[in-house]
Formats: sequence, C-alpha cells, structure tokens
Amino acid sequence: MRVLILGGTGKISTGITRRLIERGDDVVLFNRGTTGSLIDGGYTTITGDRKSDLPAFEKQMAEAGTFDCVIDMICHTPEEAESAVRAFSGRTGHYIFTSSVDAYTKPAAAYPITEDAEREPPKAFLYGYNKARCEDLFFAAHERGELAVTCIRPGHTYGEGGNNLIHPPGFGNCYLNRMKRDMPVILHGNGQSVWPTCHRNDVAAAFVGAICNEKAMGRGYHVTGEELMTWQQYHEGIAKAMGYPAPRFVYIPTDALERMLGEQAMLCKYNFTYNNIYDNTAAHEDLGFKVTIKWVDGVRPVIEWLDQNGLILPAEEFPIYDRVIETWEKATASLTV
Repeated sequence: MRVLILGGTGKISTGITRRLIERGDDVVLFNRGTTGSLIDGGYTTITGDRKSDLPAFEKQMAEAGTFDCVIDMICHTPEEAESAVRAFSGRTGHYIFTSSVDAYTKPAAAYPITEDAEREPPKAFLYGYNKARCEDLFFAAHERGELAVTCIRPGHTYGEGGNNLIHPPGFGNCYLNRMKRDMPVILHGNGQSVWPTCHRNDVAAAFVGAICNEKAMGRGYHVTGEELMTWQQYHEGIAKAMGYPAPRFVYIPTDALERMLGEQAMLCKYNFTYNNIYDNTAAHEDLGFKVTIKWVDGVRPVIEWLDQNGLILPAEEFPIYDRVIETWEKATASLTV
C-alpha cells in the first residue's frame, strides 16, 4: 500500500511511520526537511513548504502521483484544508485529517464527550476553531464525492523525541527542573479538572487502523487517554517518573492567571480549566484503538530523552514564574471576611 504522510517526523506521525514501515508499506513523507527523524530509513521524502506556497504544494502533490491513503498531520487552517481538497481529489482512495479534541465546544453539554457533540470553539481559541472549520470543509468534500475522508481527533499525545509534555501556565518545561529542586509548581484553579493523555504509539495504532477502512470513511473519531487524571495527578505522575516526591503546588484561579499572564493563559481559559473526558467506544470498535501504555511508564523515557538531550530548561530562565507566585500570595495574604 502506498501511503503519503504530510509531516511524518512529528510526535504522532513518527509512530505511524514506524508501524507502516514494519508492515511493509511504501511510505512517502512530505515535510520541510528541517526536523530530524527518529526513524532510520525505510521511507522516501518529498521536501517542500506547504504553508509558504499552497499552489506549489498542490503542484508537488500532482507530480507525486496517486496514493492509497494520505494522512495529513499538518493541516491547521481552512485555507490549507481547501488546498488539500484540490491537491488530493481523484489522487487518493482515502484521506485522513488529523484534527483535535479541541474542535469540540467547551465546556461540554454532557460527559463523556461523544463524536456527535457540538464542535463550536470560540474564535478566540483559534487552534480549536480552525480545526473545527477544517473538519467542516473535509466532510463537505466527502459528501460531494471529492474525497473519502476520516477525521481523527487526538487529545494530548506524548512520546520521546520532542518537548511534548504540558504545563498549563506555560514557561516551557522549567517545571521539571522546579520539581527536581523542590520549588513550588503552579496549578490552575484547584488542580482538579480532568485531563486525559495518551502515548503516541497507542494513538498511531488508531491511525493505522483507519487506513482504507470502509467503516471509518465519512466519520470522525477521538482517540484519547483513558487513564483519567486531574492536573494534580498528572504532575504527580511526572514527579514519580522522575523519582521525586509529589511537588509543592500553588493553586491559582484561571482568571487570576489570565490577568497576570494575558495571552499566555489563554489555553487555561479555553481548554485546561474544563474537564476533558471522552468516550472512545467508536475508535475501539472501528479502528482497533487500545490504550496499552500507562502514564508513569510512558512519561519516564520522555523525561530521560529530554534530560539526555539537554532540553530541560532551568528555572532561572523564567523569573516571572516566581513573580506570579509571589504576586498571588501577596494579594491573598490578607484576605479576611
């Protein structure tokens, strides 16, 4: 089977590429060629920059011939979605769009969230808004018979080879260094909103299970972690994986973080403050999706990889982190009724 992956060296796509090579597919990657791969051979590469020149991208895709399946990991805007429809209509038997659970309206009307839930994020949450609009365009193309489309909506996905762990207030991954040094760590709200995370090997298996799968065509699926954790448990799991005691947490309301940090706190406001709980039944039944890697076990090699590559940022690079804590504690120290 000839499969094109737009991207191919990123977090999820590395796992997909490995699986396809192992089963003997003809794998072609399209990317800028600026990011190193964790995979040694077994694929061919088309080099190009989709974002800078959509007509040139469409020309390259026409010259690349036909594919049994195209997996698009790097479509983020409606303009790129419209371009993909032009590029692959009549040139692939199946098009898989990598969307996101951020395409759903939050807070949800009911939990767990199923695939028929409303997908209307606010425009201020541009990433989620654009993913939802891209889905609309692809499903419309499916209805017109231009592409056989599947939309897959991962949640937070992690794996070795990148800095892909999340700390809602931001500041890179300096919180890992803060844990090591027993420095306080900020949690938004009371740290009890629910957050699922899933290892990229498990997510990649769902993508492979979708390829040219008739059941999946014309449908959307979320593939998310099932070890439901609060944000406090998420960080405690990281500390455990590092061999350290539970962090000392400072709980700061999301609206207070927004006032202090502005745009940096927007993901807390529009996403992390809400419960993210999803029903993966459809992906289990149609794609063979299974969660096999537990959080502490999966995150340990990620942290080791970051440490070995000198990518854990020192706390000193973000003096504002302690200023946020100091500002909050000063403002609340004299609260009385």
